[in-house]
Amino acid sequence: MRRGTFQWMKSVNKSIILNKIRTNEPISRAQIAKDTKITPPTVSSIVKELIEQEIVVESAVGDSKGGRKPTLLMINSRNFYIVGVDAGPKTVDCVLADLSGSIIERSSHQLELPITNNQFLNVLKSAIRTVIKSFHLDMEKIVGIGIAMHGVVNVETGTSIYAPNLNLSAIPIKEELEKEFGLIVKVENDARAMALGEAWFGNHGQTDSMLAVNLGRGVGAGIVINGKLYHGAFDIAGEIGHMMVDMNGEVCACGNRGCLQTLVSGPAIAHRAEKELGLDLGKIAGEDVFHLATEGNRAYVKILEDTGTYIGMGLTNLIHIVNPEKIVLSGGVTNAKQFILEPIRGAIAERALTPQAKQTEVVITELGKDATILGAVALLLVELFDLV
Repeated sequence: MRRGTFQWMKSVNKSIILNKIRTNEPISRAQIAKDTKITPPTVSSIVKELIEQEIVVESAVGDSKGGRKPTLLMINSRNFYIVGVDAGPKTVDCVLADLSGSIIERSSHQLELPITNNQFLNVLKSAIRTVIKSFHLDMEKIVGIGIAMHGVVNVETGTSIYAPNLNLSAIPIKEELEKEFGLIVKVENDARAMALGEAWFGNHGQTDSMLAVNLGRGVGAGIVINGKLYHGAFDIAGEIGHMMVDMNGEVCACGNRGCLQTLVSGPAIAHRAEKELGLDLGKIAGEDVFHLATEGNRAYVKILEDTGTYIGMGLTNLIHIVNPEKIVLSGGVTNAKQFILEPIRGAIAERALTPQAKQTEVVITELGKDATILGAVALLLVELFDLV
C-alpha cells in the first residue's frame, strides 16, 4: 500500500467510520450513522470508497427491525499485510502479519558483532526481503514496515540515536528502508513498541492507561494513554531502568549508580547472586539462578523474591507518577514469575499511597516473546486507522 492511500484516508469522518467498523464489526451502515452522528448519506459514500479500496468488505446480513435486512461490514483483514521487525540486540526477527495481528510468515537473521551501521541496515533489508518473498506477496498489499529498535530512537525521523548493545549510533533506519522498499516505515523504541503490542493484542480490554515493562538484559517501559504511546519531550519516556533507587548502589552501564536496572535485569540478578552468596564472578547467569530456585535451593529463591520486591518498589514509584490502570510485565526475568510476582504485588500493596493505588493490577504478558514484534506491527495499524 503506497503513501497515496494513506493520504486518501486522512480525513476525520473516514477515520471515525473505519475505527467504528474495526472495533464493532460486523456492523451495519445504519448503526454506524447512529453511533457516530455522521449522516447516513455520508456514511454510505465513505463506506463505498472503503469497499473500493478493499479495506472493508460486506459480510453477513443482520437482523431486520422492519424492512430490508441490513448488510454488515467488516475490516478486510486478510487483504492487507504489515511487516513487523524486532531489531536487536542479537537477532533481527521479522514477521508478516495481517490487519488482525495474525502472523503469516517469520524470518530471523543473526547479528554478528562487532557490526557497522551499513552492515546492520543490510541485515534489516535482507530479513524484510526474505519474509515478503516467502509469501509471494504483491507489494501493493503491504501497508508498511514497523521497526521495534532497542535503545534511544528519534521517532519523528525514524533514526536510531543510540543502540548500546550494538554500540551503534545515528542509524537512518526510516530513510534507508523507505528508499529500499517504497513503503511507509515507522521506527519506535522496543519497550514502547511492546506496550503498543499489549494495548492492541494483549486482551486487556478497554484501559485508558497502561504501563508495559520489559525485564530482560535491560529494563524499559512503554506508557499507553488513551490508545496512544507517550514519548515525552525528547523520546526517552519509559527509560525506567535508569531510575535511581540507591545512590550508593552498583555502577550502571549508563554511568550512574544505583539504577533499577542494576538490581532487576537478568545480568544484575546473576551479579547479586555472586555477591551475596560468595560465588566466583562470571560463573553464573540469571537463567542459572532461576533453575537453581526451581530445584528448591532456598538461597536462590530468596534472590528472586528480593528481585520481585525491588521491581515492586520501582513500579510503586511509577504508579505514583503515571497512575496506570494496569501494569503488564514481559521479558526473560518474568520466566521466574512464580518467585517474583507476589513480592512485586506485595511491595506495591505495602508502599503505594492510596487503597486504589495499592490494588493496581499487575500481570504477566500472554503474548510472550511476540509482544514486541506485534508492537512493531501495531505501529502501522495506528497509522492506518489514523489514531495518531
